[in-house]
Amino acid sequence: MGHLQKNGFEVDVQNVTAARLDEIKTESGVPQDLAACHTAIIDDYVIEGHVPADVILRLLEEAPEVVGLAVAGMPMGSPGMEGPKPEPYDVMAIDQEGTARVYDRR
Repeated sequence: MGHLQKNGFEVDVQNVTAARLDEIKTESGVPQDLAACHTAIIDDYVIEGHVPADVILRLLEEAPEVVGLAVAGMPMGSPGMEGPKPEPYDVMAIDQEGTARVYDRR
């Protein structure tokens, strides 16, 4: 949340039950293998996990026909997971069929 706010996003946090969060992920088209700890809806896109703000801004600017973006797990070095040994990770774009492709590499 802090990462997004620092990058100009207005954040409205809504605490929901785990069951409701799972429903939101499913309704938004997040494949189970890309489900993570955080889910956001920005414009018409779902943002799942620790997606960097600059990648979200690129998504909004390019406006591709995708459901949204996801970062699986909690990779060290992703926003909110800063640490001494960052690891490479992929930001995946999810299409309407639930297929994911690499949108950005970190």
